Amino acid sequence: MSVRAIFIDMDGTLLNASKRISDRNLKAINRLTNRGIKVFLATGRHYEVTAPFHKEIGLRTPMICLNGAAIYEALTGSVMQMRTVQLDDEKFHRLTAENSNVTIHTANGLYCKEITEEIEYWTKVGKIAPSYIGDLRQANYQDVFKYSVKTGGSCPDLSAMFHKEAEVINWKDGFELVAPNVSKWFGIKSLLRAFQINPSEVAAIGDGPNDIKMLQRAGVGAAMANASDEVKAAADIVTGHHEHDGLAEFIESYLIQSYDKANVI
Repeated sequence: MSVRAIFIDMDGTLLNASKRISDRNLKAINRLTNRGIKVFLATGRHYEVTAPFHKEIGLRTPMICLNGAAIYEALTGSVMQMRTVQLDDEKFHRLTAENSNVTIHTANGLYCKEITEEIEYWTKVGKIAPSYIGDLRQANYQDVFKYSVKTGGSCPDLSAMFHKEAEVINWKDGFELVAPNVSKWFGIKSLLRAFQINPSEVAAIGDGPNDIKMLQRAGVGAAMANASDEVKAAADIVTGHHEHDGLAEFIESYLIQSYDKANVI
């Protein structure tokens, strides 16, 4: 199969547990770009905590952020495409009132109930503090890209209450809500049209429930060894663990070999 582009998840895929890009992963990505294969990041993160890693790799491609709710231009950081979600806020805040770990990602920054370890990390990496900290019922926010609720455990019964209003992504420790039909694959399709690339010419790699659609619909989908069984079942290939350069393993053993074989003179 001829691959012209790859879409890479960040946490649990590109990054190790220390939230860093290993030398092997970085070299493997550079081998792809040197062969003219376009490399894109497709993440649940917001722009400010995606851009530093995008820059570290040296990419000039657009960034798919917030599970496909927003796509950002590489050099200026301007929004190329956005899709906001509208919930019954009264219901949302009523159901999450007892949970302190609630974050609302908007076009104008983060709104959170309190500072968590994750928020501290985002502030350090993105160098931008939340726009609001406190009782979210009193916050005046708009243009929401993503709601995130960390409950400490899976809560499909709670998240199911929003199925008519939003696309629901259930995690082991909570759930996320984006606009209906929004996913990483939703963002990928827009970029494939812009770059005139066929879905069959695309590789995608990830480890989370927000990666399932892109793994299913790309020409080849690779799941990390640290992914759940549900994610692995959606993929064509299971590669190594993110702590052991599973991304590089996939690139080296599959993409590079396939490219070189297809371009032997």
